[in-house]
Parts: sequence; structure tokens; C-alpha cells
Amino acid sequence: MLSFPCILNAWNAHEGELRNYIRHRAGDAHLADDLLQEVFVKAMQQGRQFCTLDNERAWLFQVARNALIDQHRRGRNVIELEDDIPNPEPAPEPLRVLSTCVARVLSELSPEDRDIIEQCDLEGVKQKTYATAQGLSLAAAKSRLLRARSRMRDRMSTACQVQFDESGRVESHIPRN
Repeated sequence: MLSFPCILNAWNAHEGELRNYIRHRAGDAHLADDLLQEVFVKAMQQGRQFCTLDNERAWLFQVARNALIDQHRRGRNVIELEDDIPNPEPAPEPLRVLSTCVARVLSELSPEDRDIIEQCDLEGVKQKTYATAQGLSLAAAKSRLLRARSRMRDRMSTACQVQFDESGRVESHIPRN
């Protein structure tokens, strides 16, 4: 990196003012010095282009402003953690109750419905694999799974008073006795 007299002259003329500007906004002298150094490096990287600027002071302050903004954005992602982090809480009671209700309703389904839901939804068996194992076409397996899910959803609505949103996720439920 070559040094250009125009950069050094502009730097000498505005360094003190830049330092005060950055320190005032950064609130930390060491951070301000680091940011001031970034501004100087960027000016040096401009090389001959810096010498053609109409207003070097405005350019230096704009780079300083951008450095402050970048630093603020980087600092925003830092999360201070407490020294004593409590143990995670057990699963909330409503979730446990809903889980019990799901297991109960699943056991009340027909063996065919229970089998396809357990394998495809709970165990992660691909529908195509399930279809082949059961001697079904893929379309038949998909249709069977869709109907089984529908019957399970209906049972959940009745047995546990589960309410689903538009995308099929549970919104609320009241457990049965």
C-alpha cells in the first residue's frame, strides 16, 4: 500500500475531529481508536482515488459513520448470559396432557389407520416404502394416509377438544377425563 501525500495531509487536518466524533458516538475510547484506524486504512486503500475527491473531510466522516453503524450492528448480536444459568424447565403440563391424549386417540383408531400413521408420521417411513411393503400403489398409500390423518384429527377434536389452525397445527385443547 503506497502512501499519498494528499491522504496524509487530509488525515493530519481531520484526525482530531474524527477521533472526537467517533469517541462521542462509540462511548469507548479503545473502540473509537479501532474504528479510527479502520477509517485510515480505508482511506489508504483508496489510493489515488482519494486524491481526486472534492471533499476529503466529508468522505472521511461518511466512512467513520459507516464504521460506527457496522460496529453497532455487530454489537447488537451479542447476548450477555448470566453466570448461573438455571436448569431447563420440564415440559409444560399442557404439552404432556396433549401427548397423553394423542397416544390414547391413536390407540383407538383402526389397526390400518394406526399402522400407517405410526409408520409414516411417527417413524418416518417414506410413503413409497410403506406402499411397497403393503402391496399398495403410491397413490393408494397417500390416500389411505390422508384419510387416516383426517380421522385422527376428527377424533382429537372430539376427544380432547383440540382446535387446529388453517395449517393443521394445534391451537388449543381441553383434555378429556
